[in-house]
Amino acid sequence: MSALTTIGLPVALGIIMFGLGLSLTPADFARVGKHPKAVIVALACQLILLPAICFGLVVLFQLPPVLAVGMILLAAAPGGTTANLYSHLFRGDVALNVTLTAINSIVALFTLPLLTNFAISVFLPDSEGLGIQFTKAVEVFLIVLGPVVLGMLVRRLWPRFADRMDKPVRIASMLILAIVIVGALISNRELFFNNLGSLAGITILFCALSLTVGFFVPRLFRVEPRQAVASSFEIGIHNATLAIVIAQSVLGNEEMSLPAAVYGVLMFFVALAFGFLVRRAVPAGSAAKEPAATA
Repeated sequence: MSALTTIGLPVALGIIMFGLGLSLTPADFARVGKHPKAVIVALACQLILLPAICFGLVVLFQLPPVLAVGMILLAAAPGGTTANLYSHLFRGDVALNVTLTAINSIVALFTLPLLTNFAISVFLPDSEGLGIQFTKAVEVFLIVLGPVVLGMLVRRLWPRFADRMDKPVRIASMLILAIVIVGALISNRELFFNNLGSLAGITILFCALSLTVGFFVPRLFRVEPRQAVASSFEIGIHNATLAIVIAQSVLGNEEMSLPAAVYGVLMFFVALAFGFLVRRAVPAGSAAKEPAATA
C-alpha cells in the first residue's frame, strides 16, 4: 500500500471533516426540534432502507464477496458535504442538510461498524481478523469526529477566522482528495479497470435509487418540497472518501474500496441529472436565504 494511500487519504478526510466542523454550530444540532419529521424520515431512509436496497443490489448483481462488502460499507457511510452544494443549487433546505450531515456523522460512528461487520459475516465468513473490532471502531471515531470537533471549536473561538477559512479549506480538501484518488487509481489501475465494468452499473443504480428514496419517501410523509430536496441529496450523496479510508486504512483492503472509488466519480453526474429533474418541485421564489457558512 503506497504512502499516498496510507497517509494522503486520512489527511484528505481529516481536512474535509475539519471543514465540515468549521461550518457547524450547536444550533445545527438543536434545529432537529424545529423539523423533527424531516430529520426522522431522512435518518430512517439512511439507516434502514438504503442498506436493505444495497444488499438486494449486491445479490442481484452477484458481486464478488470483497466488492459486496465494499458496497455495504459505502451504503453505511453518512452523507457527504457535497450534498450541501447540490442542495443549494437545486433549491433545497441547506440548513437541513447541515443538520442531517452533523447527526449522520455521529450516528454512523456506531452504525457503520455494525453494518460492515454484518456484511463481512455474510459475504466473507471465513476471513480471519477482517472486521471492525473495538480498537478499529475507536480509530474510525477519531478519524471522523476528531476533526469535526476541532473545526467546531475553532468556529466557536474564532468565528471570523472560521468564515474566512471555510472556502480555502473546502478547495484544499477537494484538491488533496483528487490527487490522492488519481494516485490510488494509477497505482491500482489494473485492479480498477478490471472491476469498472461490474461496478459502474450497480453504483449508478444505487446512487439513483438513493436519491429517489431520499426525495419521494419524505414527500409521502408530507415533508415540504425544499426539505425533500435536501433529504434526497443528503441520502443520495454518500461520503465515499470515508468509505475508501476505512476500507484501505482501517481494514487494509484496497479492493474493498473500489465500489466507493467508482461511486465517488459517477455520483456527481447522477446527482446533477437528478437535481434538474426535481428542481421543478420547488418554486423558484421559495428558497429562503441560507447562512453563509452552510452555502
